Amino acid sequence: MTEETTETKGVRLAAGDAELTVSPDNGCRIGSLRLGGTELLRQGPRYGSFPMVPWCGRVELGRFRDGGRSHQLPVNSPPHAIHGTGRDLAWRTVRTGPDSAAFTYDLADPWPYEGRVTQSFELAADALTVTLSVETEGDSFPAQAGWHPWFLRNLGEGGADVELSFAAEWQEERGENHLPTGHRIPPRPGPWDDCFGMPDGVDVTLTWPERLELKVTSRSEWVVVYDEQAEAVCVEPQSGPPNGLNTLPRLVTPIDPLEISMTWSWRDLR
Repeated sequence: MTEETTETKGVRLAAGDAELTVSPDNGCRIGSLRLGGTELLRQGPRYGSFPMVPWCGRVELGRFRDGGRSHQLPVNSPPHAIHGTGRDLAWRTVRTGPDSAAFTYDLADPWPYEGRVTQSFELAADALTVTLSVETEGDSFPAQAGWHPWFLRNLGEGGADVELSFAAEWQEERGENHLPTGHRIPPRPGPWDDCFGMPDGVDVTLTWPERLELKVTSRSEWVVVYDEQAEAVCVEPQSGPPNGLNTLPRLVTPIDPLEISMTWSWRDLR
């Protein structure tokens, strides 16, 4: 079922008092998540939650190598390339239902390899599960996938700001160029624009005191936490660290696609 939102036409899913709007024409981002009428995601120019694919975070100078071949990506966050190309494209809607949907797009220039990306959504009254897959029938290539949500720091109505809680095994040391240096350090206090390692899987809790608790979980061990903006905080499960196309390449092959899932689960604290 489709409806007009403030940002774009979207596909609307509902379960219980949870309402989700996905905008396939605008990078297949989640445009809105409302629980009992309360919006959880920032609106405006940087809004919702967008997929990061076929890479996550920054790629150093926009360059990566695959074997003996070197590739140059558009430098959209000078001096680096950031957050993939999937967020800039229109995706095809392949399946919709009352509480689930799936979308796809074909990889193309400026990404140098052919392949297909699929994103699916499954909404329940107390949880949302999103899955991204990258597959190829041709040449193998390194890729990453993940998500960049903009959770509201404050839900309004006089409530307190969100509190973040997580236990990481390590933090990727960040250099002056905003890329991991290759050294793992003990987790440091925020504010953060940093990647953390959780070998048992991503598990981060956002709590709006006396309002709502939301857990972000994933089987992946990598998560970026970004809370340096006044209006929103970001908890970003991803399949590898920033600049991972160069430092920790994960090959997508015809027999081994890349797949990552995340779940947001919530409970009312009122």
